[in-house]
Amino acid sequence: MDKNILGAMENLSEEDKLRMAAMVEQLQIRDSLRMYNTLVERCFMDCVDSFRRKTLDKQEETCVRRCAEKFLKHSMRVGLRFAELNQGASTPD
Repeated sequence: MDKNILGAMENLSEEDKLRMAAMVEQLQIRDSLRMYNTLVERCFMDCVDSFRRKTLDKQEETCVRRCAEKFLKHSMRVGLRFAELNQGASTPD
């Protein structure tokens, strides 16, 4: 995080710090739910072909598992890359 932002946060009252923490927590929850919903929708659309049974057949199950693994690996990779870029941007030149 930018040092200016951290310095400004230290000057906040305890009540404002608690409010900020609650807002950050809500944003994290919202982002997690958005990622989960995107994962479910994408893998369902790509892998489920019909509604013949209550359960997935073996091919659909394998497809959903691979899709979820790829999606999560991609998300982690993007997050790491973003963190690298963010860390590089916050260092003084």
